[in-house]
Amino acid sequence: MIPAAGLGTRFLPATKAVPKELLPVVDVPALEYIVAEAARVGLEDVLVVTGRGKDAIANHFDAAPDIEDALEKKGDDARLERVRRSNSLARMHYVRQQAPRGLGDAVSYAEAFVGAEPFAVLLGDDIIDERDVLLDRMLDVQAETGGIVVGLIEVEGRFISLYGSIKPAGDVVDGVIEIETLIEKPKPEEALSNLAVIGRYVLPAGIFDALRRTELGKRGELELTDAMRTLGQDGVPIHGVVFAGRRYDTGDRLDYLQAVVRLGSEHPDLGKEFSAWLTEFAAQLPNGGSAG
Repeated sequence: MIPAAGLGTRFLPATKAVPKELLPVVDVPALEYIVAEAARVGLEDVLVVTGRGKDAIANHFDAAPDIEDALEKKGDDARLERVRRSNSLARMHYVRQQAPRGLGDAVSYAEAFVGAEPFAVLLGDDIIDERDVLLDRMLDVQAETGGIVVGLIEVEGRFISLYGSIKPAGDVVDGVIEIETLIEKPKPEEALSNLAVIGRYVLPAGIFDALRRTELGKRGELELTDAMRTLGQDGVPIHGVVFAGRRYDTGDRLDYLQAVVRLGSEHPDLGKEFSAWLTEFAAQLPNGGSAG
């Protein structure tokens, strides 16, 4: 499931009428990268938890006969294939969250969809490069342990307040670490380690009961981290897969721009010319890092 009910306030006014999940990273919406990632590892049924004003998300993953017909008549087969890709990646399902009350609340809307099966939660702010392995490794670990599995990265201490922080129960072995407990967005001095939870989770169906037993956090939201900690206290194992590959964060304006530059420089059609221009442009910048 992919939570996509947020208001996107950090990107206003761009997100006043356009869902932030559809903001393009070069020429592909961020959300399409996420759905493609799920499809690559065999997760062919995708539930998107949306909110009011997010109807464009369903439209994007639906067929567009007028556009497809126009491209077909022009003989623009390459662009036609790219347009059709979005409506053939996965079987898309949608449910509307009544109010943005936190990630845990969004996840609770998936209960009827997943039933008693384990399921993956992919946050649309995190794009994992298709050349790197994360979600498939997480699914393997969950199949072995039956518990909770989260994606982890190493971060500098001052950035840990942007993430969930984990307390290791042992050492990293083959990229996997057992987790004793975890907390959401601690102050740097309160961090449990330098390993931070990113937007990839594989959860057992027991998370829904844990969410019902979880009180709202200090931000007035139902925190998924709190519910995972509750399951851990119940004896459910928690593991993390430490990721050191290419990850593009599109949830912050600066990080979003960096993601566009990185993926733009590798774009099959635009990359060569864009990289050449970028090199020339960077050479003109003063040491301060802003154009004069």
